[in-house]
Amino acid sequence: MQIEGYIDELLYRYNCVVVPDFGAFLTQRKPARINRISHTLYPPSKTVSFNEQLSSNDGLLVSYVAQAEKLSYEEMLERMKDITADWKSKLKAGERLTIGSVGKLWTNTSGKIQFQPNEKVNFLTSSFGLSSIVHTPATREVLKEEVVALEEKVPFIITQEKRETFNFRPYLKYAAVILLAFSTGVTGFRAFENTLSNSTLVRNNAQEQVNKQIQEATFFDTKPVELAPVKLNVSLVEKEAEVSSAAHHIIAGAFRVRANADKKVRQLKRKGYDAYYVGTNAYGLHQVAFSGFDNVDEALEFLTRVRRTESRDAWLLSKR
Repeated sequence: MQIEGYIDELLYRYNCVVVPDFGAFLTQRKPARINRISHTLYPPSKTVSFNEQLSSNDGLLVSYVAQAEKLSYEEMLERMKDITADWKSKLKAGERLTIGSVGKLWTNTSGKIQFQPNEKVNFLTSSFGLSSIVHTPATREVLKEEVVALEEKVPFIITQEKRETFNFRPYLKYAAVILLAFSTGVTGFRAFENTLSNSTLVRNNAQEQVNKQIQEATFFDTKPVELAPVKLNVSLVEKEAEVSSAAHHIIAGAFRVRANADKKVRQLKRKGYDAYYVGTNAYGLHQVAFSGFDNVDEALEFLTRVRRTESRDAWLLSKR
């Protein structure tokens, strides 16, 4: 079974794809940029990296491949273990692994896994169809050199002899200079117009990326807004959130601040979900679940429905 193609598909939709017991492929947005040496404008993109420390199964890749291959979650998990074991043996033997269109993996002399991403593939869906653009720089200096060369070829002729016929040569020189000056102005205006258009495109794309990121994060949330303190003569009794004993949790988000996690639980309950606080993971993030299930097939069916109607970033957490 080839899972490389499924990894490619998930990287277009998610920022992290974990291969259980092997490592994780991470993506990070990269804004549009200009190479001033080659005069090339590159569109926004996603850069891919690999971290072998993130190898805990988050259920995303296993459940996605299981649905595509018409297999159960447990059977797909066992097959995934065989695939990763084969990858590790090939890397240990010194072979290079090509993971779909993501990039290549190999080990160095210290036994550490090295990763080289494929620069030709852009996993940012908002930049689909956009390619790099090479613009022509202004040719002001070139035209200036041509004018100097023309002046050397058509020198001024000064003579005291009066001629009855009209001399056109000096006027031809001035006409040539005026024509080249006009051409220089037109060329410079076109180059300035193209540069202005490209700058406007970059600014619009950057503003669009900023607007997309001004929303509630799913995996890494910022600190809540601090409001002015209000003194109330009431007694507060802090109650620990109930933790479900289910084996499979449909995760709605992970937050650095516990207050944001409790807020998410209240929001989901108002929408009718049996939401609850799961606890903290290995990275100290507070996890919130839509619901919990003991049957994995029911969990996968609920996960598919939630991704389609509520949040595409929902994922399955199975505890052994």
